[in-house]
Amino acid sequence: MATTNCDIAVVGAGIAGASVAAELAKSASVILLEMEDQPGYHATGRSAAILAQTYGPPAIRALTRASVPFFNAPPAGFCDTPLLSSRDILLIARPEQMDSLTAAYADTQADCPLRWLDAQQVEARAPLLRKNRIAAGFVNEAAQDIDVNALHRGYLRAFNKRGGTLHCKAEVTALQHGTNGWAIQTRTDQIRAKIVVNAAGAWADQLAGLAAITPRGLTPLRRTAITVDAPNDLDLTGFPMVIDIDEQFYIKPEGGRLMASPADETPSPPGDARPEEMDVAICVDRISQAFDLPVRRIHSQWAGLRTFAADGLPVCGFDGGTPDFFWLTGQGGYGVQTAPAMAQLAADIIAARPVNAALLAAGVDPAALSPDRQSLAVSH
Repeated sequence: MATTNCDIAVVGAGIAGASVAAELAKSASVILLEMEDQPGYHATGRSAAILAQTYGPPAIRALTRASVPFFNAPPAGFCDTPLLSSRDILLIARPEQMDSLTAAYADTQADCPLRWLDAQQVEARAPLLRKNRIAAGFVNEAAQDIDVNALHRGYLRAFNKRGGTLHCKAEVTALQHGTNGWAIQTRTDQIRAKIVVNAAGAWADQLAGLAAITPRGLTPLRRTAITVDAPNDLDLTGFPMVIDIDEQFYIKPEGGRLMASPADETPSPPGDARPEEMDVAICVDRISQAFDLPVRRIHSQWAGLRTFAADGLPVCGFDGGTPDFFWLTGQGGYGVQTAPAMAQLAADIIAARPVNAALLAAGVDPAALSPDRQSLAVSH
């Protein structure tokens, strides 16, 4: 079997791997390895992504801020359609949840303009909500839906144009470090690379194990989603994404129907995630309690894995013990909306150049995302 040489091998062709591979291919020879027969089969292909400036802890919101310019004006030829479309986010609270609502409003109102709504205004903004159930809410009118497929394919197209090579059905089976870099064995290829980028998502700790590198305590969490019919008289054009302030559920328009999730976070082993009957039943129960929405038929149901580090932040940086092994994982539920900034940051670090000034100006702190940060060291 012939051996292929490259500067950098990126493992995992989801949004994290595709985006960083495209950035790296500007100045290096890059091979992108995907274990499935198509890229984006797992978390990326099952994401209902939305650009939410108020979503996540401060470090995530900084990465989102830094990603906005790319979403608004992607490079020429990157995609054929806009990456963003308008979609307000409405966060709601029952009377017993008001402390959570006011705390979230105070914590995130500096990230983008928010509008506080009383109970009547909430009901008017989301007319499916059951009457006299919600105490108050607030709306983010700057949020937007992300065309995940266009974003992912745009990065893959850019990667290809820059001379990168994508290998599908190329699960890594062995990873050995030597004086000349990495010897990588897949089911179909032998590859030598100076640097390995671990963008393997739910499999990231497993990949590290193949390389005899200490895992970073990453946990894949399963999330379930379903689609159901909307009432015939409901105009979905301006219907917001509605989120329970304690993330007990969310609902949003999707493909002419309503997509709903119980926002479950069930620890699961890496694999092809499937919805559990109980989680689907919980989803139907929660949205039926909150909305006047008879669920007569579930058109589709699926589950995806969102992978988190112990402190909830992404892992982005060279491994302290093996400095040519780069971690790019743990994006959790934020991977799509932060992909442009994460890819730029990772490429800057790998190329040993100063971090892009726009990232720093947006508040991105590379040290907070390091794989050797104290919060991860404690969790091992």
